Amino acid sequence: MKPDRLREILARAPGKRIAVIGDLMLDEFVWGKVGRISPEAPVPVVEVTGESFYPGGAANVARNLREFIGNVSVIGTVGADAGGKQLLDLLREQKIETDLVFEDPTFRTIMKTRIVARHQQVVRVDREQYREPTAAQVAKTSADLRKVLGKLDAVIFEDYGKGFLSSELVRQVSAEVRFAGKIATADPNPRQSLAWENFTAVKPNRSEAIAAAGLPPTDPVEPPSEDAPLLAAGEKLLKQWETQLLLITLGEQGMMLFERGKRPHHIPTKARQVFDVSGAGDTAIALFTLALSCDATPVEAAEIANHASAVVVAKLGTATVTPNELCASFEDDNAA
Repeated sequence: MKPDRLREILARAPGKRIAVIGDLMLDEFVWGKVGRISPEAPVPVVEVTGESFYPGGAANVARNLREFIGNVSVIGTVGADAGGKQLLDLLREQKIETDLVFEDPTFRTIMKTRIVARHQQVVRVDREQYREPTAAQVAKTSADLRKVLGKLDAVIFEDYGKGFLSSELVRQVSAEVRFAGKIATADPNPRQSLAWENFTAVKPNRSEAIAAAGLPPTDPVEPPSEDAPLLAAGEKLLKQWETQLLLITLGEQGMMLFERGKRPHHIPTKARQVFDVSGAGDTAIALFTLALSCDATPVEAAEIANHASAVVVAKLGTATVTPNELCASFEDDNAA
């Protein structure tokens, strides 16, 4: 795709409204340096030089969208604890709407702490609990979303397997989105077998797609266009989920787009250097959905998502891509 076509698509973005529903998290990065090994155990001692906090999980999808559009909202659960307050404060600072977030005093806010030294992640500490929404929360989420659906262009379902996207919530809310004729996309999790029927698009990675299709795990094949298990999984999931589009991310191999009635389309990776893959999938589903809402073709939307992911993996931490960075990536690609 030419840079001028990208700018034409992005020019439609500011007026779009998108909601992200799923597992909300707080990402903490502890930055430091390693100067010695602990005398207590054969592990490095990290001397802390700083800390950073970012919205994570479904909240990071919203954060990626906020770089391009003015109206983004999140739906999920946080605890009435320090982590929940900090996450809500971060979202509100970035002007991401939190009116449909549940503050549950019995829930512990999901928090991932990554300790990074010399640009290398030393260890990750997860504080989380699996919690499905109550029947009352499912009903309220569906009713509240129904009130604002008329103003939305798309809804993204971001599943990190922590429970908020229960089968009943997905069934009820996706029915509301379909009835309203809005774009519905999903980023699935292999730990949950949810029904993604009749979505506009679903974006698993290769291992998730093969597992969801009920096929035995296999290593990737080069080139992806000759990866028989990948192709079989794609065709099976298109029928199984009855989705219009299936975008399978392939890591260093890029992405493969499956579309009803068309041959699979491979988009090679644009990543030139990889520092941190944290949140790359969040960026992909955010930009793919945004591009579709801006009337990009499925192939154009996949190319945009691919370039955006390439930008964020070259950054440390839970990163986002800006419109200028995305345009620069396309310009560099066309100049090559």
